Amino acid sequence: MSIKEILQKAGIKAEEKEIRDFMKHSETCISEFLKEKWNMFKQEELFAMQVKGKQIQLPNAKKDKDYSVPFNIGSIGLPDIEKFEFRNMPEGISYSQDKATISGIPTLAGDHKITLSCVSKQGYKAEKELLFIVVPDPKDLWKSIPSEQDETKIEYPKPDSDRKFLKVETKDAAAQKNMVAASQRGRSHAIEGKPRDDDFVLNFNEQREWYIMAVADGAGSAEFSRKGSQIACQTAVEMCEQQLTALGAELEEQIGSYWDKKNEERKDTYELLHKIVGKAAFEAYKNICKEAAAKQRVPRVYATTLLLCICKKFEFGWFVGAFWVGDGGIGIYRIEPQEIKILGEPDGGEFAGQTRFLTMQEIFSDRIRTRFEIVEDFTAVILMTDGVTDPKFETDANLNRIEKWNELWNDLNGDNDDNAKVDFTGDNEQSAEQLLKWLDFWSKGNHDDRTIAILY
Repeated sequence: MSIKEILQKAGIKAEEKEIRDFMKHSETCISEFLKEKWNMFKQEELFAMQVKGKQIQLPNAKKDKDYSVPFNIGSIGLPDIEKFEFRNMPEGISYSQDKATISGIPTLAGDHKITLSCVSKQGYKAEKELLFIVVPDPKDLWKSIPSEQDETKIEYPKPDSDRKFLKVETKDAAAQKNMVAASQRGRSHAIEGKPRDDDFVLNFNEQREWYIMAVADGAGSAEFSRKGSQIACQTAVEMCEQQLTALGAELEEQIGSYWDKKNEERKDTYELLHKIVGKAAFEAYKNICKEAAAKQRVPRVYATTLLLCICKKFEFGWFVGAFWVGDGGIGIYRIEPQEIKILGEPDGGEFAGQTRFLTMQEIFSDRIRTRFEIVEDFTAVILMTDGVTDPKFETDANLNRIEKWNELWNDLNGDNDDNAKVDFTGDNEQSAEQLLKWLDFWSKGNHDDRTIAILY
């Protein structure tokens, strides 16, 4: 359809000359229009190139951790921007215009591509893709493969964790304390589907009202140490139970005499105590040897440490006796007044990670391993394998620092938000589950089995 026909259809009468003049004018208008549009296009392209060319790097975030980073669009050298927004933000992260801050708690680790969408004061639009990295929680990188529990497929299967709360009732309310313990397979074992090597046993001798606790750490280098630690704890506690029933009255009399004579009979008290805890440890050693002989093996493949403790309330205070072989720690902790008493010393080796084991017969003669203390009262008596002492105390020397015990007790009570809280008030039967959860704390480079037993 010609211009003339279009004009006629529109009801406009025009001569040829008028039509030619109109065409010239139209060409000029179209040309100017196209020039204007082309300039706008070039300006928008330039704006887009400026936005895309800016180096904008957002700091990495950590999964499940608070993240807050200020973001001011003017500070990155784009003053002509009228408004902007972020799109495709990872879950848990958002931008606040009021606070000019990117913040939140990211819940998904990985590399996230977010979009910065900008509009200039002239109305030009542009977008830039930004890389937002959420670093995974180190714990998420450790797989937890259940260990084999079928006895036909593995010798000495053992649950990957264990816990126990023992509520105690005594004739004297002042002597009533409870016991709780938990044991958790370490991440270094869990990632390979290997069994837990640690063990523990709690007991209360109702006849003589003695508290008995044992924890043991099977040697990682010993193939069947998980059985060795189990035998050690069970035998030692059973023997203490028997010996306290038989010799408890004599021991209690001797402790009273020792106290009355102002520590003059310490040797006699030590020797009688050793007949109980020392004999219990030696019987544990013999039972491990019997198990090894029955399987035609050498005892060292059952190598384990042993921390054994007995405790009783007297009119003048609490008597706490112990036998200690290997690493880990036994301590009597008191908040008020600030006091810590260590019932032995860790067995160190020539190299880091070395220790002594119950399966080494010479440990019964190489040094004094039986210790005791009498204290007015205590907040807790705590037995720990090195899976706890290594991350919480770092060095053997730190076992004697009350500050480290304060940190441990505060941590157990939930002062560290990263860890679970253990409620030690009343007869809290959930404390065993809480303690097991607490053992899952994160400590870089410390992924051994963890076991802790507490009298409180």
